[in-house]
Amino acid sequence: MSTGETTDAALRRRRLAGAGTQLGTEVSINFGSSLAGLVIPVVGSFVVVAVRQLVMVAVVLPFYRPRRASLTWRRLWPAIALGVVLAVMNLAFYESVHLLGLGIAATIEFLGPLGLALVTSRRWLDVACALAAGAGVVLLIGPGASAAGEIDPWGVALALTAAVSWALYIVLTRRVAHGLPGLEGLTVASIVSLALLLPFAVVTFDAGAIDWRVLGLLLGVGVLSSALPYSLDTYILRRITPRLYAIITSFGPVIAAGFGWLVLSETFTALEVVAIVVVCGAAGTAIATQRDRPKSTLERTAETIP
Repeated sequence: MSTGETTDAALRRRRLAGAGTQLGTEVSINFGSSLAGLVIPVVGSFVVVAVRQLVMVAVVLPFYRPRRASLTWRRLWPAIALGVVLAVMNLAFYESVHLLGLGIAATIEFLGPLGLALVTSRRWLDVACALAAGAGVVLLIGPGASAAGEIDPWGVALALTAAVSWALYIVLTRRVAHGLPGLEGLTVASIVSLALLLPFAVVTFDAGAIDWRVLGLLLGVGVLSSALPYSLDTYILRRITPRLYAIITSFGPVIAAGFGWLVLSETFTALEVVAIVVVCGAAGTAIATQRDRPKSTLERTAETIP
């Protein structure tokens, strides 16, 4: 076997490992969101999101403790902004899950990263995909779409807020990654998010509602939706391209709808199923047809290094 064939085989194995792990994190995140849907009616969204951020801080802080000497305002403000966005995004999404259901909320929220991916495009195919995704959401929240009754407009507004926040999260994460090494930026953002949410969580906390089942659900949300996927992102992105990462992520609403049905007993009309598939299909098509820059032999060989 030639050196080139050996390199290609190693790249395929790394890509398969990364893609499989990424699919696993999508399952983990959406399973965690379905558990949040179970516990939000008991303790409220503020408590759920605060516990999620608390678990995240507990996981990353021991390993990625920010060095005070490097925390200048110029490097720190993007992480602080990211913390605010994290708080708004998670709170808006979980409350929209409570009002709309997981499948619908996740599909609307996905418009954020999809819109960000398409906003700089000049291709007619991407314009068509954007229009198709918009049509899918209109079908999802339009008259006759919900078997459970009229769609809650406040829930839609919150899901759209989560969508915008997700787009901002992506932009700020890139900025933070360049300013602070490793996961130090995410650590700062998680602390800021927790500090913002904790006072509201304390005010709305009802000790009488807490039992071992509720504690288990809260811990599960924190581990499955934050600690596990965030800790694996570095491993994944070293093995697959950002485009493949985005393609796998585009199937998130379908996975969310599946857990909404399995865990939360959500029901979907045929029109809602079509709408969710249209949004995911538009996203997958737009991302899959993007062209990657050709890589040199040196770059391909470097990618095989763990």
